[in-house]
Amino acid sequence: MSLLSKDNINKIKHKASDMLNRTLDQHITLAVTGLSRSGKTAFITSLVNQLVNENSESQLNFFSPVHQGRFIAAKRIPQKHFDIARFDYENALSAFCQQPPHWPEPTKGISELRLAVRYRPQDSLLKYATDMATLTIDITDYPGEWLLDLPMLSQNFEDWSEKMLALLTSEPRASHAKAFIEKVNAIDPFKAADEQELAELSKEYTKLLHLFREELGLSVIQPGRFILPGELEGAPILEFIPYTGINELDRNAYQNADDTSFIGMLRARYLVYKEKVVKRFYKKHFQKFDRQIVLADCLSPLNNGPESFEDLKLAIELILESYHYGQSSVLSRIFSPKIDKLLFAATKADHVTPEQHDGMVALVNQLIYNTKQNLTYDAIEMKTLAIASIQATQAGKTVHQGKSVPVIKGQRQQDGKVITVFPGAVPKALPKASYWQDNEFNFISFAPLKPIEQHQTLPHLRIDQVLQFLLGDKMK
Repeated sequence: MSLLSKDNINKIKHKASDMLNRTLDQHITLAVTGLSRSGKTAFITSLVNQLVNENSESQLNFFSPVHQGRFIAAKRIPQKHFDIARFDYENALSAFCQQPPHWPEPTKGISELRLAVRYRPQDSLLKYATDMATLTIDITDYPGEWLLDLPMLSQNFEDWSEKMLALLTSEPRASHAKAFIEKVNAIDPFKAADEQELAELSKEYTKLLHLFREELGLSVIQPGRFILPGELEGAPILEFIPYTGINELDRNAYQNADDTSFIGMLRARYLVYKEKVVKRFYKKHFQKFDRQIVLADCLSPLNNGPESFEDLKLAIELILESYHYGQSSVLSRIFSPKIDKLLFAATKADHVTPEQHDGMVALVNQLIYNTKQNLTYDAIEMKTLAIASIQATQAGKTVHQGKSVPVIKGQRQQDGKVITVFPGAVPKALPKASYWQDNEFNFISFAPLKPIEQHQTLPHLRIDQVLQFLLGDKMK
């Protein structure tokens, strides 16, 4: 028997095993997404760490298999897709084992990790067939910036250019983008395209995107691959820009422009980007998710001001428009899985005092209100939690002017100094103009509290509730 035929047989066996697990409801594909600095790497590291070390130091009291004594063990096993980067759990965990500990490097592309969780079934049909069952969990991590490209699938080049122009001419982007817009508008759109000129313009546009994200704290970044190119770095497919003079073009001349012209090459590369990058990404991954968690850092935008907060709201709306939700029957799970549970997690809950956590949940619910209404109508089970994947502060009380005041204590990320502070109140509704004028925010970034050993579990807030919502019904 040839090596090729053996490989084919192994693939068939692998697919058959996956289908059997899916039929028995013993397989979950969990998508983890969020925009930059929302804490995806820390979240996945903590979730895996809690499960694989559960027997040695339990912190999962709200996770029913643990609470009921039915959890046996969990371990990492080889991932399903060999052509996708492996989530570097070991390296991420080692960051918390250093002296002093530090936050792991964020992931810059798509990655996967597969877990096998063994437990004793209690209420499901499996209890009649076996004393022990195994739930296979595929965790997939995506850069949120790539997700923001999905709305481009329904836009032609003109539509996309108009939307980008609207953003670029509105503050806080406008003052930074003015010179770039003037440079693009000075170019004859129907002249012969110069690839070097396009490359330089795309680099300039990419610098703007980095500035919007890193200095202004904005969230809507398109195309997302420009700042996180992955394997496409340096490819001509990433060398295009929105044409900022799109509203001034002669329609007939634009329609008749061939791909060798400046405007024609921009349009052609945009279309190829949609087809070869965005659509391929969607087809390969997005249509296969069963469960979804969306991580959102709403504290940093509160610090950065109203424009940053409104941009976060728009980014979340753009992301959620693109997902394929719907209830999962057994047949649909086998042949066309759909997301049937959706969790919104307000991250960095340890960066505010505990009584502010309800405010964080209320604020995220306001951010996703329209989406939540639509998904609830479609009978999608949804939940919002305030979490800290790795708890970096200690909560307490102090006396100020004769009154007891809630505070948090931690090591400030900026300089390593241990501080005790009341970081401010989180609004329970979308802030109005007066709110920004009357309130000062002081949400400080903290470093991890103390190093751990490889076999220890990381301190967290509500990761057990996350597990219960996303996995509890599959481990009955």
